[in-house]
Amino acid sequence: MDETDDDRLSALEIDRYKRHILLPEVGGTGQQALKRARVLVIGAGGLGAPVLQYLGAAGVGTLGIADDDRVSLSNLQRQVIHDTGSLGEEKTESAARALARLNPHVRVIRFTERFSPEWARLQLSGFDLLIDGSDNFETRYAAADAAEEARIPLVTGAVGRFDGSVTVLKPHETNAAGEQNPCYRDLFPAPPPEGLIPACAEAGVIGALTGVIGTLMAMEAIKLITGAGEPLVGRLLLYDGLSARFDTIRYRRRKTG
Repeated sequence: MDETDDDRLSALEIDRYKRHILLPEVGGTGQQALKRARVLVIGAGGLGAPVLQYLGAAGVGTLGIADDDRVSLSNLQRQVIHDTGSLGEEKTESAARALARLNPHVRVIRFTERFSPEWARLQLSGFDLLIDGSDNFETRYAAADAAEEARIPLVTGAVGRFDGSVTVLKPHETNAAGEQNPCYRDLFPAPPPEGLIPACAEAGVIGALTGVIGTLMAMEAIKLITGAGEPLVGRLLLYDGLSARFDTIRYRRRKTG
């Protein structure tokens, strides 16, 4: 892709991102890719907060935020993009204001509505990466289907009380062996029965856990945008906070017929 004036980094941006630019795996080219990137984040909550903060700090040029909720006091134990002064505000408004303070070079697009398949068909064409920080299976399956239909990568994460997981989905592409990459239903064929897995409002969640998983999600997004490293495609990264242990499970496309 030819460089345009919008891609060029200003002197202030070069100074801001110099620690990235020093990395051979990122460099000026990778930083320009971050500046061009348009990323939609579902949820400005426990997972979305660190995702938005680190992608904003990294210089992602356009961040979309889809969330129809407002900031409540019980959010502040883990949703660190918000603060006491933003109680009662729309989460998209509170998050956008925090990002403006963090990095004025980032454009924020607010969608104060719930993510749905119908909404995704209207909006996803304006983004090249989707990140799912939602807290329910309905949205996770809808996000996976929408990203596959739009042929863009998806970074998805989830947390329990003290544990979490992250994976990257690119089912519209093939791997190095020429095999189709797996989709979300290859990993989770069907959602669990309603009520089997309690929400964090019922079971609780340790606040720092969402920071660990959300930061890992942001790292995967940066890798996808810059081309650095090997994203978690076909791999589910598991984290157990109580034992301080990481494990990885590999999964593949399910054979049909």
